[in-house]
Amino acid sequence: MAEQDEPEHYQALVDMGSNGIRFSISNLSPRTARLMPTIYQDRLALSLYDAQYQSGNKVPISQSIIDQVLKALLRFKRICEDYHLPHNNVRIVATEATRNAINSTAFRQQIEQATAWTVEMLAKEDEGRVGAMGVASSFGTIKGLVMDLGGGSIQMTWMISENGEVRTSPKGAMSFPYGAAAMMRRLDEAGVEGHEPLRREMSTNFEKALHDLEIPESLSKRADEDGGWTLYLSGGGFRGWGYILMAMHSINPYPIPIINGFRVPRSSFLPNVKEYSDPETTFRISSRRASQVPAITFLIKALAESIPSIAYIHFAQGGIREGLLFSRLSPDIRSQHPLVTATLVYAPPSASSLCQLLKKSIPPAHRADSSKDPPATLTSPDFLTSTIQLLYAHASYPKDISAAAALRSTTTGILGNAHGLSHTDRALLALVMCERWGGELSSTDEKYLSKMQEFAGPQASWWAKYIGRVAGGIAALFPAGVVREHEGSGLDVAASWCNVEKKEAVEAIDLHIRNRIQDLDGAIEVWLHEMEKVGKKKNWIGGNGGWGVKVITTGMK
Repeated sequence: MAEQDEPEHYQALVDMGSNGIRFSISNLSPRTARLMPTIYQDRLALSLYDAQYQSGNKVPISQSIIDQVLKALLRFKRICEDYHLPHNNVRIVATEATRNAINSTAFRQQIEQATAWTVEMLAKEDEGRVGAMGVASSFGTIKGLVMDLGGGSIQMTWMISENGEVRTSPKGAMSFPYGAAAMMRRLDEAGVEGHEPLRREMSTNFEKALHDLEIPESLSKRADEDGGWTLYLSGGGFRGWGYILMAMHSINPYPIPIINGFRVPRSSFLPNVKEYSDPETTFRISSRRASQVPAITFLIKALAESIPSIAYIHFAQGGIREGLLFSRLSPDIRSQHPLVTATLVYAPPSASSLCQLLKKSIPPAHRADSSKDPPATLTSPDFLTSTIQLLYAHASYPKDISAAAALRSTTTGILGNAHGLSHTDRALLALVMCERWGGELSSTDEKYLSKMQEFAGPQASWWAKYIGRVAGGIAALFPAGVVREHEGSGLDVAASWCNVEKKEAVEAIDLHIRNRIQDLDGAIEVWLHEMEKVGKKKNWIGGNGGWGVKVITTGMK
């Protein structure tokens, strides 16, 4: 249960979409506003789109459906009162299904009379813009094409989001009547013989949109350099497809059951309905969403045909709700790295000094063979800062489970709800923190570790192990997370590449520690020994013959 001590920062939102009505309360307190943490959420599984069609004919939203909506809204109003939300901190936002309803005005009037809340209508152009902002909230940086699939329509635009600034097409978002529910109806009405003309219509419209969106030359050039466009997808229909792809992933079971940040190459994205038999049994796929799979596969095929140069596809959780909240944040808050913000609450007092020690423990880029270097993510300032901030978060756990809890901290643990993290961030931080706590796991958790390492790859996994071992040593030297001011220069660390002569020259990391703080001598001896162990072949990823680097230590032993 979230602390209810600052309700002025709470924002309640009702998102009246085509496929369902979503209720949420988010905490936009400055310290964690970038993550837009949700403290309450619910969903009314009622399709306002389907409610307007009977036997293929459009009809007004019935009073029985309106009554269901009113009942859910009044319950939500009670919940908002229990959270002490100011009246002005509640918004009801309606999109296409409400906008296009025959009795839209009467429907909205009944809501306002019952709740005293005004229903805001998003224009078609604004719906695409707000949805794009929701996608922007879901990643640290975005450069590519963005598509948001609703029940009645799909919006398409381009986006460059970095350093807190979000740029999209000056034309806004192109909207097409190809939403998941709408496609089901159109395919049914067209019959098999009408599928091909519909596919050609969709492909033509998507191709025209690419031209009309006025994509910046810098973005087109990046797509050429990267071997194709990066596509960011949001909306329930696309997320459902993402969960199906996750279930079909070559890493089985896939270790990160969070759709936001899930990424696949074009070859995995394209539909192959023969590869799965029953979508309804797939994790996070409802019976309604399963019924939409044929329509979504039809849409994806038309999309791939019109944009043949797609390289990678990223799935986003962010939609209208997240976009409305993210739009409220200042560029300074939006520019914060989600991982740094998510771990800040756990930061030790001397985080900056400890981070410098960690950074110095990683050798510089290899001059002769860059294939030995750690992945850029692992050595980025944001990742190293997050590592140090999370260094003591599991200190209160029993030794039996501290490594396991740290391993799962980024998926089902303390960072599981952090919005905006990539799967790479989640996997690598989990591997680092597991090793920071010694890496000793039960057989059940060993299996999970192997899947995380399979996702990260052997090279990244070994470097995560190395950095985690360094972090564990730092924590042992400063168990309270405090580096005394007068001792700041008493301990120094340096790492470099060197050759060790045995039967033949072996390349190694030379970790050098200079210590003038006498109380730390014993702990440093243990640390040096542990660092040399991580470089032994039996501890490489894959064992002897696997991937790893020899580690030697110099200085005080």
